[in-house]
Parts: sequence; C-alpha cells; structure tokens
Amino acid sequence: MAQPSSDSVRTFTVGEDDDGIRLDRWFKRNLPDVSFNTVSRWARTGQLRIDGKRASPGDRLETGQNLRIPPAEAAPAEGPGGRPQRDVQPLTEDEAAYVQDMVLARARDWFMLNKPPGLATQGGTKTVQHLDRLLDGLADEKGQRPKLVHRLDKDTSGVLLVARSARAAAHFTRAFAGRTARKVYWALITGVPSLEEGLIDAPLAKQPGTGGEKMHVDEENGLPAKTRYRLIERAGNRAAWVELQPLTGRTHQLRAHMAAIGHPIVGDAKYGGAEAFLTGGISRKLHLHARRLKLEGLDGKPIDYQAELPDHFAESLATLGFDRMLGDMLPLDNPDPAKLPETKARRAAAAAKSARKARKGERRARGGQPTKPARRPRRKS
Repeated sequence: MAQPSSDSVRTFTVGEDDDGIRLDRWFKRNLPDVSFNTVSRWARTGQLRIDGKRASPGDRLETGQNLRIPPAEAAPAEGPGGRPQRDVQPLTEDEAAYVQDMVLARARDWFMLNKPPGLATQGGTKTVQHLDRLLDGLADEKGQRPKLVHRLDKDTSGVLLVARSARAAAHFTRAFAGRTARKVYWALITGVPSLEEGLIDAPLAKQPGTGGEKMHVDEENGLPAKTRYRLIERAGNRAAWVELQPLTGRTHQLRAHMAAIGHPIVGDAKYGGAEAFLTGGISRKLHLHARRLKLEGLDGKPIDYQAELPDHFAESLATLGFDRMLGDMLPLDNPDPAKLPETKARRAAAAAKSARKARKGERRARGGQPTKPARRPRRKS
C-alpha cells in the first residue's frame, strides 16, 4: 500500500492484488479521493511516473513497480493515519469491539486478523463499511492506524495481515510482491477433480463487458496465473474439500481457476453460475477461506498463523461428513510447479460443460419430459 516518501512527493509500491490493473483503476481503488481529471492532469504534465518513466491513466501496472505521485492538491486535511478528514467517521463502540474481535495475534510491527465473510477490505462506490475504515479501532496511543498490505475479496474469509508502521508495510509488501509469503486457502468445490493434486496454469485477463469486475482464461492476452490444488477429502462425486495455494496473485485467481477446470467454488455464482450450488442444506455463501499465512517478519523470524472457519463453512463440512482434522495434515512444502501434474483449464472446462449438459438431459428424462416435443400424427384424409 501507500508509503509516502516525503511531505511533497509520494511513492507507492504496486501490490500483488493490483497486478495488471489500469493506473486510473488503481487510483479509484487505492486513492478514491483523487479525481480522474486530477490523474489526467498529472499525467499530461509528467508528474505521474512508473519506475521513473512518464505514465498515462491507461497504463497497466505490474507487481513491485514504484509509482510516483505528486502531493494531493486542494485535498481535505488528513486525520489520524493519513485518511482525508471528510472520510473519517468515528467508530462506534460496537465497531471498535468488532475489529478487536478479529485480532488473532499482535506484535510490535503487525496485527494478524481473521476477516469475516461479507466485509470488504477497502471502500469503494457504495461501500461504506469496510475493514480499512475499521482499522481506526486498532490505532495506537498516537493515533497511528495500521496499514493494509494485501487484500481478500469481500466474501472470502480468513487470515489477513496489517502493518503497524510504514517500515513494516514496506517490508510486508515486498514479501507479497516477491512471492516469499505463503498463503493456504481452503475451498469447497462442486464435483471432484480427476487428479488429487495438480497445477492449474491458465493466464487470466479482465473479461470484456464486465467493467473489469470479472476475470477469464485468456491464453493470448492474459497474465500468467498458477494455482496449486490438493484434494483433502471428497463426498462421492458430489463435492470435494480442497487446499489451494496461489503461486501468482491475480484478481479472483482461485475462483476463476476452479471454475475454469469445471469445479467452481461452492457459492460462487459469479464464476460458477447455477453449477456452484449444492442442495441438501449447504449454505449458498462463498466457501473460500484463507486458512494460513506464513512469511518472515522484520526481525527475520517466521510469522505463521491460521484462521478458524466461519460458521457456514464449518457447518457445510460437517453436513458432508468431512473430518476437520484432515485439513491441516497436508505438509506446507515448497511446491516445484515443474513437478506438479498440470490441469489444462480449457480442456477440463469443455469436458465439464459436456458433463453438465448430459446431467441436464438425464434430469429432463427422469422428470418425464422428452428432449424434443413429440410430433402429432397426421390425420389421414
């Protein structure tokens, strides 16, 4: 996230969650108080720089790039933690207690949180309640609030690290950008992959016509995206509980990849449509949880924490008869992508589509509905 380098010029390091987005979208996501007109003017006058080179609003950003931004002009006075004063809404006692309850652990340089599902990490259009705002409830005695260094989707729950100083934020941002931070997710998916362990190597790009809000596999224009999956347990051929490790950090990567191989994450209507839901009392909420995060602290010592499942996910595992103890038995090894069996997203998705069509045909047949309307016999004259 943002790390001002001086009182006049600000420098930012592009995080992994912002990889591939346009510069104007980056401002909308990270500095929503800077208008598009201001961004365009800064670009025209050469005040916007990416790794020292002049930038334009349409430029695509890459993880680890340095973005140079002039001081905010005519911006409202900043309150505690560097947020514009007009955006500061004092937290209620309940809100302060809410964010305090998320804390898994704390140290001099960081807080480790368990973000609940349904809470956005950052604000945006029509998003008033979000974790970034609630971080005021973790401010120190000087009013210095923690800083976000990575994000989780609104409906994804789990472990999330925030830094307590600019120095710590810079350190952790480099860890996420350099892939030294290890992230383990748990997901409940529909169907069962043919391989118990594999690598999904499928480039991702913004899907046209969605306003950049949805990703899709694009072999020609997509950015490299790799996900390792491992089967934890299965419920016949109906569903599976899997461990996912993103080896890259694209937007919605895990959700897009699992849908692309024909096994969408349960509750993910955006990528799986109607096929992303299970019957039998299984919650319709998204079943994607950041279970574990491991990385190195400023002092060189490992930081390694796990976040407990939200209620709906835990209840679904119990309903399907899964053993919770099995989830943490897989070793956190350092995977070599070259040695993992590869799952081709395009081929697998095509096979899954054919299987879905076949199942629909079977359901129609069982319901007594012919696949084609019967012709009425012609009456002889």
